[in-house]
Amino acid sequence: MSLNAFQIRMPPNIQSVQVGEHQVVFIDDFLQDPQALLEAACKSEFQPCPGMNEGKGYPGIRARVPADYSANLTALMEPLIRLNFQVDESLKMRKSDCTFSLTTMRPEALGPLQRTPHFDASTPHHMAVLLFLCDENHGGTGFYRHKTTCLQQITADTSERYLDTYYAELNASPPRPRYFDEGDEHFEFLGMMPARFNRLVIYRGSLLHTACINPQRSITSDPRRGRLTVNTFYDF
Repeated sequence: MSLNAFQIRMPPNIQSVQVGEHQVVFIDDFLQDPQALLEAACKSEFQPCPGMNEGKGYPGIRARVPADYSANLTALMEPLIRLNFQVDESLKMRKSDCTFSLTTMRPEALGPLQRTPHFDASTPHHMAVLLFLCDENHGGTGFYRHKTTCLQQITADTSERYLDTYYAELNASPPRPRYFDEGDEHFEFLGMMPARFNRLVIYRGSLLHTACINPQRSITSDPRRGRLTVNTFYDF
């Protein structure tokens, strides 16, 4: 299969929105033929995400994405991220695997850590890149500020203070079994990037965020009906 198997629509329509003190970049109509990637997901073998049975990490199943998509994505993401998120050219890029992800856990089965916003890493240039292969009925990605510490972004300098406070609150008042959405007494809702089929979203992994899930529609292992996304992480 050639590198054009999952070709990106050119020129990409790069847009940016402000969420709290930080920007979220997105590109609509990202792939020329998103159905081809959806078909690849339907043929993939999904496995439970590590830690899922212990109530940690992503609450669902994942599968490897074709290498052609990964190569096309990275060819665009490296210069785009450097430019839009002020990453110095001298920093070497590292990349995770690209994975299909499907949310499959019922709300009542979630562990305490899966019921609140999280951050992926506290390093300054850890970037999350998310492609929605589902529509707006499947929620989106929400962003938050922790009320006690007033933090939206968790850095190396603030992670210890944040985590000490977060775990103390978690132990004192365990969150109810639900997929987090509009906020509570500990987290202020700042905004949501809605799901849209073939929408790519780019944001710093150090931002407090969560997948906003519609349990009535999204909890399924069927790629055609569920909350199918493609997840990739870059660090510099």
